[in-house]
Amino acid sequence: MSSDTLENLSFLYVEDDPSSRQVMDLLLTKAMKVGNLTIFADSKDFLHRLQSLAPLPDIILLDIHVEPYDGFEMLNMIRQIPALRNCKVIALTASVMNEEVEAMREKGFDGTISKPLRMSEFPSLIRRIAAGGDVWYIE
Repeated sequence: MSSDTLENLSFLYVEDDPSSRQVMDLLLTKAMKVGNLTIFADSKDFLHRLQSLAPLPDIILLDIHVEPYDGFEMLNMIRQIPALRNCKVIALTASVMNEEVEAMREKGFDGTISKPLRMSEFPSLIRRIAAGGDVWYIE
């Protein structure tokens, strides 16, 4: 993934908070010119909805505290889909205790970005992820 081609990447964001969904939509589509963004307001029927996406996402941003499946459960589903083997999965969470971040690492997330999002930092973090880097941004 090249950081110069955000407009060619496909993103999925799973978030139950309406204002967070709106902020992410504005950031990614308007400010960063991402070409394809899908937003799920919950994780109901997650696996089926994910596999129905065309194109499949290159980067998935998961709120950890979503229902009925939390971020860890969704990550497990994602990791079982061979076509998503190279997909970057990033946890977005307000839970930034060291043990929780370590659990995210151990379970296989490619990174974590703490909430609330910092508008001044977020674009460079996404570009780093798109370029293949891991991001563990906790503030």
